Amino acid sequence: MRDGRSPIRMRARVALIALLSLAALASCSTIAPGGQDTEVSHDIGTPLTEQDLTAWNIDVAPDGRGLPAGSGDVATGAHVFATKCSACHGAQGEGGLGDQLVGGQGTLTGVKPKRTVGSYWPYATTLFDYIRRAMPYNAPESLSADEVYAVSAFLLNRNGIVPANTTLDAASLPRVVMPNRGGFVTDPRPERL
Repeated sequence: MRDGRSPIRMRARVALIALLSLAALASCSTIAPGGQDTEVSHDIGTPLTEQDLTAWNIDVAPDGRGLPAGSGDVATGAHVFATKCSACHGAQGEGGLGDQLVGGQGTLTGVKPKRTVGSYWPYATTLFDYIRRAMPYNAPESLSADEVYAVSAFLLNRNGIVPANTTLDAASLPRVVMPNRGGFVTDPRPERL
């Protein structure tokens, strides 16, 4: 072999790994010799409380289910964007290290489509959900609900979707009609929980 390892030594390593894996699986078995189930407690972790689950349940549906209390306006969003978003997305959302967020209207059917908030996203609530969970890149989930509403308002304004005096909250955000709302096909399968 080129890297100096012999085929016999490699097979021995693979066999050892397989044996160790089988030993680990056997130690986790809940079937006693003779085929009877036994109760095995590994005492790993702590049971989740309802409060623990609530902290993780932050998704927002297209119709606005899951939006938190709070509000934010375009002017505040411009400030938050400048301090927490512009390093990656450019001063006005034109793109940089991060994606372009503004512009692109009318390009989706062209040779070089620009998938931005204003051209591609079907729901304003999806914008809120994404910002809330994933941004800023270096500190996801660090923005308050008010800051996320404000940044959403700023980006929607920069894309010509809402006026400069807009304040968004859980009631108004789902009513924002995005330019590409009709550009997606609805999933006909029933929702499963």
